[in-house]
Amino acid sequence: MRASRLLRILLILQNRGRVTTLQLAEELEVARRTVMRDLDALTESGLPIVVRRGNTGGVELGFNYRSRFVGLSAAEAEALGLLLVVNMPMMAALGMEQAAQLACDKLVESMPEIVRQRIKEAQCRFRVSAEPGSAPDVRVPALAAAVRTSAMVRIRSKAGSPRTIHPVALEFHSRGWLIIDALDPQNPIPMEEWGDINISARRFD
Repeated sequence: MRASRLLRILLILQNRGRVTTLQLAEELEVARRTVMRDLDALTESGLPIVVRRGNTGGVELGFNYRSRFVGLSAAEAEALGLLLVVNMPMMAALGMEQAAQLACDKLVESMPEIVRQRIKEAQCRFRVSAEPGSAPDVRVPALAAAVRTSAMVRIRSKAGSPRTIHPVALEFHSRGWLIIDALDPQNPIPMEEWGDINISARRFD
């Protein structure tokens, strides 16, 4: 467990720059005393840990220390964000959800800030709580594009009157795909109610 925490501290310092020991303690869910011992251990291992005192002080890595990482494109970062969560229901069924989540957190933390942000955005926009098993539906990638670009969508459902929605997320679980409408986020629209869709050139905030 401690080795895992030491690695996470290193990744946080590498990717975020200067942070306080209080911030580290809160994120790692340990006492500040534990963080200080971990920083001592990292220093003893040869890492250039620099501690600055005062109101603007904190902990950082000196000498521009950084491990190498090959950058990802925006599309690759989005795909990685979904790959990290798509199999979580299966991992939970196997009793491995916690270990899988920690592994995902470490991998994400090792990325540059812009990649971490893209991963976070992808996981907010596209949510999976079950394994997709039905045949592909051409409306799903069209709605995914609308979510990415904040495009208004006109739904012509057979079950009711046509309506314009502001799609902010797609979610997949045991009932199938749902679209989250910013105008009525508490009532996701299931796939069977979508009917024909029209992606507008107009954007919403």
